Amino acid sequence: MSEFDARAREWDKDQIHIERSAAIAAELQKMIPLRPSMRAMEYGAGTAILSFLLKDKFKEITLMDNSREMIKVCEEKTEFYQTSHIFPLWFDLEHNDFEGKFDIVYNQMVLHHVKDIEFILKKFYTMLNQGGYLAIADLYPEDGSFHGVDVDVHLGFDPENISKILKRIGFIEIEYKTCFQIKRDNGKVYSIFLLTAKK
Repeated sequence: MSEFDARAREWDKDQIHIERSAAIAAELQKMIPLRPSMRAMEYGAGTAILSFLLKDKFKEITLMDNSREMIKVCEEKTEFYQTSHIFPLWFDLEHNDFEGKFDIVYNQMVLHHVKDIEFILKKFYTMLNQGGYLAIADLYPEDGSFHGVDVDVHLGFDPENISKILKRIGFIEIEYKTCFQIKRDNGKVYSIFLLTAKK
């Protein structure tokens, strides 16, 4: 069982996860002109706190995650909220190709867990319809203390470097801003950016 499988049942009990998702949802709606006709996909959806905050904004939402237990929680939420337009999907996009097309792809705190950043960003590009949007929320560069030394992840990102990769791939209208800060018991503050781009 992966770390995320093990944490799935407790994930929504962490108030920071709720507050972070609410802040990202608010800023995303300011930065991207959302339309009710949009087909959306949350990559690395986890328990889909963000997507359920945005559930009335889209025609349909696919919740993609490679954690089976996280997707089980998503399935329970769709039943609880009686959302017939939200589709949880257990899928590993890093190792498999996906045929679907979307008008918006978004994720939060997921990219630093992905080994090959450019590879997954290219996949997002091909999965977007022309004129579609990508939104990425993740950590600014940090010293490794956010996850601890035992976790093999990227230590945050400089949004300027992400922007350069996105431009190479073909994205346009790239912008970003700080959208949330996490204060930890270690006394450190970790800032999160929201970056948006258009195909």
